[in-house]
Parts: sequence; C-alpha cells; structure tokens
Amino acid sequence: MSRHDGWRLAADVLVIGGGPAGAWAAWSAASQGAKVVLADKGYLGSSGATAPGGTNLLYLPPDAELREAAVRKRYRESGYLAEPDWIHRVLDQVYENLQRVESWGYPFRRDENGTPMRDHLQGPEYMRLMRRAVGKAGVKILDQSPALELLADDHGVGGARGICRLDGSEWEVRANAVVVATGGCAFLSKGLGCNVLTGDGYLMAAEVGVELSGMEFSRQYAPSAAFGTVTRGRLLNWATYFAEDGSVLQADGSRAGDFLPLMLSKGPVYAVLDKADTEEKRSILRRSHAIFFLPYDRAGIDPFTQKFPLTLRYEGTVRGTGGIRIVGEDCSTTVGGLYAAGDAATRERVTGAKSGGGAFNASWAICSGTWAGRAAARYALALGGRTGTRALRPAGRSGMPAGADSPAEMDAKALVEAIQQEVFPLSINYFRSEAGLRKSLERLNGLWPYVHGRVPATAQGRVRARETAAMAATARWMYTAALARRETRGMHTLAEYPSADPAQRHRLLVSGLDRIGVRPDPVSLWYEGEPALGQEVRA
Repeated sequence: MSRHDGWRLAADVLVIGGGPAGAWAAWSAASQGAKVVLADKGYLGSSGATAPGGTNLLYLPPDAELREAAVRKRYRESGYLAEPDWIHRVLDQVYENLQRVESWGYPFRRDENGTPMRDHLQGPEYMRLMRRAVGKAGVKILDQSPALELLADDHGVGGARGICRLDGSEWEVRANAVVVATGGCAFLSKGLGCNVLTGDGYLMAAEVGVELSGMEFSRQYAPSAAFGTVTRGRLLNWATYFAEDGSVLQADGSRAGDFLPLMLSKGPVYAVLDKADTEEKRSILRRSHAIFFLPYDRAGIDPFTQKFPLTLRYEGTVRGTGGIRIVGEDCSTTVGGLYAAGDAATRERVTGAKSGGGAFNASWAICSGTWAGRAAARYALALGGRTGTRALRPAGRSGMPAGADSPAEMDAKALVEAIQQEVFPLSINYFRSEAGLRKSLERLNGLWPYVHGRVPATAQGRVRARETAAMAATARWMYTAALARRETRGMHTLAEYPSADPAQRHRLLVSGLDRIGVRPDPVSLWYEGEPALGQEVRA
C-alpha cells in the first residue's frame, strides 16, 4: 500500500498505549530482543494522566519487616480482595525499576545524607525520559495513531489496525503478541490528561472474549477549580470551604472522602487556601505543585486570598481499580498473545476494593508494564515467524465502519452527552442506590444499539465513534457489576447495603457487549483469622 492509502508493519510485539505502562512494556519487550512497535493515541511522553503532573510511588527499602507491615495494612484496606504476594512483587519490581530510572538520568531529590528519595516522579521529566529510553531500545513509535481494533484468529491475537490522526492514513501492525496499555476510562470529563482515556482497550479486549474485573470499583471523583482541569487536589488540605452565602462548611462527622460530594450535592462550594498563611508557605506550595496554580493564574485569581468555585471531575476507572482481567503473574489474559498493563488492567490483586490512585497505580504501571512486555516478547519469539502466515481477521464490532448499512449515522456527540448524564451525576454514581443504578443502566442499555450506526469517514469521526462505543460499554459494565455487589466494600457503596458482607468477599467478572454477563471469582483469605467474619462490617 502507498503511504497515503495505508501502511503495514510486522513486529514481534505491538504495544497499544503510550503512558508509563506502555512505555515500560515496550522497553521491556525490546530488552528481550523482540522487534517492538508502540502505537499511541497521542504523543508518547506528553499524553495521558501521568505526563502533566507528579506522582508518588510505592518505594520501600528491602526491609522484610517494614514491607510486611505495609503489605498487611494494604491488605486490610483492600477489603480483603488484594493478594499480598502481588503487593510484595510490586514493591520488589518498582524498587529495581526506579534504580534504573535514576541510572538513565532522572534527578531524584536527595535527603540530608545524600540518599536518593525515589518515592516521587515529576510527570514531564519522567515521561520525557521514558520516551528517550524506548527510542534507544529500538522501538518504533507511532504517535497520533490510535488503535481501532485488534486482529485475531483461532489461536489468539495477532496485531491491530488503526488510523493516523495527522493525515488520515490507516495502519496495520501484525505481531504475535499485543500489550494493551491504553489506560482507564474517564468519560471525557476534562480531568487533566484524561481525555485520551476512554476505555478503548477494554472494548478491544472484550471483542476477543476477555472478561473485565473490578468494574464496580469506579466511584472516583477528584476536586478541581470549576474553571480548570487540574485534579491534583492535595493542596486543598490548606483550604477553608465556604457555601454560597459565605458560611464556613464543616465535615459534620461525615467521612472525609464524602465531604465535598455531600456539600456539592447541596449547592455551590468555594475554597480559599488561607491555611497557607505566610509567604514562605505559599512559596513552598507554588514550587512543589506549580501545575496546580496554572488555572488560577490564568483566571487572575490569587487562591491564597480569594475564594474560587470548586467542582468534582469524574475519574472513573483511571483512579479506580477495575479493568481487563489478568490471569497470570505475567499479566496475560485468557486469550493467547494478549497482555494487559497499567490502568487498562484490573489492579485488584494489588489494591483490592480500594482506589488505585496515586502511588499504587503509578507503581502498578511500572511493574505490570515490565512484566507484560517481557512475557509478550517471550511468547512472540517462541512462535517465530508465524506473523505473516496467520489468517487474521479484524475483531472490531461496535463503533466501526462495518455499520455502513445502518439507516442512521451515529451521532457521537449526542451519545457521549447521554452517557455522561448517567456517569457524571453524584446522585447516580457517587451516592449509589439499587434503584438509581438500575434506572441508569436501563437508559444506557437503550443507548447501546446506536453505537452501531454509520460511522463518519473522517479520521476524527472514526476515532470518536470508537471512543463512544467504548464509553457506552464501560458504563454498562460498571453498573452491571455495581448492582451485582449488594454490599458496601472499599470504593463501592450501595445505600441499601451499608456494610460489607463476608459472603461477598470475591471479585466480580463481567463480559459481553450486546448482553452482559457477570459471575463471581473466588478470592483466598491470605492471613488466618483476618478478618474475623464478625469484624467485616464496614468498608
């Protein structure tokens, strides 16, 4: 094919996604001697939730007692759905990888003794470094090249097809193994770095028969200035909150995480960072979290002295927990040659029912990317030169040009707005109830047939159609799982069931597109006597 009409590549491993997990997967696969292609919806190094800001990490010295205490603590916080062995594996792998990052030139802060403090990464520097490392490893990078569908045969996956946003040309990469590292789904909520995260990898995996797990643990919102997109809310610890009439808002005994949702459900909320009451404190905050202040500076607001309106932006599965089910320590799935990493994969083995946001998701991206890339390379190299001889077929079904015979064109804009009306409202998705979720799921199911309408021929139209289908599917998986978990555990709550139920200490697997199925996946109790059945009463 000509470059204008389309182009084809052959590789051992194809990595879809260019955040930290995708970058580590590509580097790891190439380090095994594999020929690797990485395709990113945006630009590797600047797209995704990590690149614009900073992130903490699970970095503990190799002290057995210290680590075991940390693992046991997380296990309890996980609603007893995590697996301590996996948490230990993450602590081991992230320790090793961060030493490597430093050897590549990352300037970690040092304490007074000169010891590197490898518990934090600044996104721009980190991802710029990862792009350089991936390039040096020999990986071919396809920027602005979103994948639209996987290629598969009876033996598993064998590559993917996509489109180049820059000139509209189509691409096809045939590879014996594929790592899906496309991130989670934030439903175009305008959270910083999240608008490329629309659940595309979930949809692609489901179309080849993979289940998803933990999708009910998706009740995650983050505070932001109402006029901005920066969702790094740590600095709000320095804030006083006000109602519209100027009265100071107090938590009134509500759980800390419920304070802002509860107040915003009653009316506008304003904040001012007046607890940073000296120039020295303000200067420190500005230096340490410069990106937080950008929207305020652009709006001409001094957040230390002037009130500003707050909102909550939905982060969905990006800082939630659910994703593609993985079945092996190598992040493999039930489909041959398909691996998942980062937020595209479920983080339940490490975070259980608790949010994976921050240090856990960042560390999981590093580790799962490393494991998936290494395993994908070994799998692909073991198959040898079969890439060009497989009778691969496109797996895409929803939001694809195959719907050209439909009498109506997909109205992606209207569909996206309708989906957002079901997942953004606090009254539906944060303060969950059986009645509210059931009605919302019925409306979402009613939208699903419309994702099979005719797809626009433009590159932008084709990408948005596929994103729309992925968001519609993700919302339905979330609420199907949420209705099946009739208890409160970790991130998931149901008003009718305010306590954790020991009989439901299992994972929930969802699958299917037109019809969604759900089934329990048993989880072993790792420490004898923990929890005692009578103690598991509140998540």
